[in-house]
Amino acid sequence: MDLRNIAIIAHVDHGKTTLVDELLKQSGAFRDNQTVSERAMDSNDLERERGITILAKCTSVEVGDTRINIVDTPGHADFGGEVERILSMVDGVVLLVDAAEGPMPQTKFVTSKALALGLRPIVVLNKVDKHDAEPDRALNEVFDLFAALGANDDQLDFPVLYASGRNGWADVELNGPRKDLTALFDLVIRHVPAPAQIAQKDEPFRMLATTLGADPFIGRILTGRVEAGTIKAGATLNALARNGDRIEQFRVSKILAFRGLSQTAIDEATAGDIITLAGMTKATVADTLADPSVTESIPAQPIDPPTITVTFGINDSPLAGRDGKKVQSRVIRDRLMKEAETNVAIRVTDTPGGEAFEVAGRGELQMGVLIENMRREGFELSISRPQVLFRDVDGQRMEPIEEVTIDVDDEYTGAVIEKITGPRKGDLVEMKPAGAGKTRIIAHVPSRGLIGYQGEFLTDTRGSGVLNRVFHEWAPFRGSIPGRRAGVLISMENGVSVSYALWKLEDRGRFFIGAQEAVYTGMIIGEHSRDNDLEVNPLKGKQLTNVRASGTDEAVRLTTPITLSLEQAIAYIDDDELVEVTPNAIRLRKRFLDPHERKRQSRASA
Repeated sequence: MDLRNIAIIAHVDHGKTTLVDELLKQSGAFRDNQTVSERAMDSNDLERERGITILAKCTSVEVGDTRINIVDTPGHADFGGEVERILSMVDGVVLLVDAAEGPMPQTKFVTSKALALGLRPIVVLNKVDKHDAEPDRALNEVFDLFAALGANDDQLDFPVLYASGRNGWADVELNGPRKDLTALFDLVIRHVPAPAQIAQKDEPFRMLATTLGADPFIGRILTGRVEAGTIKAGATLNALARNGDRIEQFRVSKILAFRGLSQTAIDEATAGDIITLAGMTKATVADTLADPSVTESIPAQPIDPPTITVTFGINDSPLAGRDGKKVQSRVIRDRLMKEAETNVAIRVTDTPGGEAFEVAGRGELQMGVLIENMRREGFELSISRPQVLFRDVDGQRMEPIEEVTIDVDDEYTGAVIEKITGPRKGDLVEMKPAGAGKTRIIAHVPSRGLIGYQGEFLTDTRGSGVLNRVFHEWAPFRGSIPGRRAGVLISMENGVSVSYALWKLEDRGRFFIGAQEAVYTGMIIGEHSRDNDLEVNPLKGKQLTNVRASGTDEAVRLTTPITLSLEQAIAYIDDDELVEVTPNAIRLRKRFLDPHERKRQSRASA
């Protein structure tokens, strides 16, 4: 069969995974009576809950005599490491753009990677049937984006389709028949070239591993595109590191190919196809799997370096070990190293003492997903505030700058601009009307200034604003940026919180806990109404006497406490605070100091 390898790229929530659902249905990948869940490619629990794609995944459809391998890529820049690896496997990209929103920051990030590899894009304007769709404006913005990213003439001469992924149609004209996705299938077959590797099918076998997985029955598996030659089950291969050193020699126990949503065992695969191999024990991502006669490895695509770091440590609070079973530093280290092996955008280093680990990644969302996965696996952790990584270039300190795109109601524009250009040291780049009473603001803001800003932004815009961010460049250090303004309320006792005590303390601030919750000394139970920290007693009950009179007792009615999500908690804490994460709870606390350090600090403050 003829082969086509494509990747579908888009900003978060522009309908990429929904479109893949329709491609699978209309190609006959499912039986007529087969029950298929919505967003079938989002197989991970967190992907389904959050409605975002986190892991890049492959599938394939058959259209006539052509098999199209489709790669569904993440839309968020925090998971860009997945995109950078996966694009090396394809020969073309379908860029999906919301006809109302136009190209967004994450679109820019992924598209820049695709254009740099020389891939010719197909632009699909999705959701053109929405009432606020402006396909002509969105198309002009896509062209401007391509030009700004340095696209060549062939890439700028891109074909365009108008589509509705949810309704399962795509047409060459905006007012076409709107029946099915035939136009998209035909365009992919015509516009995307067949893999150039097919011409090398008589050479010795070579394949670059791009994703690593594990199967409970066949063990370690590696997925990639066959760069040259033919492979049969039972063949002997070498695994080569990036420098050409041999890591191991192994026998291929199984060859799997993508057929619809499942992987099917095949006897033979040739150059150009995307396959999964089993049988290795040490080989990993970016290694070359090759015939024993091959001595040179295939160059791997460079991966952008991490921009933030978070410290993962053991949970040493008085409530440690009550929820989770995996609490030792050794077990935490093994899990983090396993993550770093499969996720090339993460870097793990040990700290002095070996009780904590520095995990560097792309952003708060990527860290939040990793921590959420670990707590669901039974881990207990203490997490520090994210810190931005700096660089020294010719003796000058450089910091990461992010491009922030904000869509906000016109009435809140002033408050947003004041926050990002004032204390957060951002530069306003562009401000324009976005229709429907909204304004689009584009600014370049230091990554440090955006840590913890999301919650404040939603408060300033009454929950109506949308903020998207993507790495822009490294720039000279812009000076100090103030942290959280408000202080916190800290428990001074161990025990269980009492309704009466919390009620009496409500004028001191807002609480993160309710009544009958376990607390301990040093645990942060609320936000102080002033800028200093305050120790309070949430266990103090009402003093009872023998005197009773009708009407003297007041009804205790507590204000609903604030429930922080994992990402909100990590962004909220200050440098001297930690987030305690267990399978059943997320708590905030002050760092515990040894007695000598506590005494030294008390003397210094005195």
